[in-house]
Amino acid sequence: MDKRPVDRVAVDALKKHLLDEVRAYRLREFPEASDLTQVELAARLHVSQNRVLSCVQHCDIERAMFGTLRKYVDAVGCRLRAEVELGDERIQIA
Repeated sequence: MDKRPVDRVAVDALKKHLLDEVRAYRLREFPEASDLTQVELAARLHVSQNRVLSCVQHCDIERAMFGTLRKYVDAVGCRLRAEVELGDERIQIA
């Protein structure tokens, strides 16, 4: 039986894509868990309901600005934490 070689680059890219999708999905769950409607969330973020809907449907964490993520997380009653990894060291920056 011939084995096909594993394309590690493709596998790693797919893995990253799937993890990003899971993270985005989890972010989309927060307003519901906080019993917030899209209208209420839009009011807290000072944007239109259509903008919230667009964000919810197309949440791209990789491209999202830190400040935007912070506003979103604050609006749904959560806390954003960020850290930098340098070798084995982790430094919390927010």
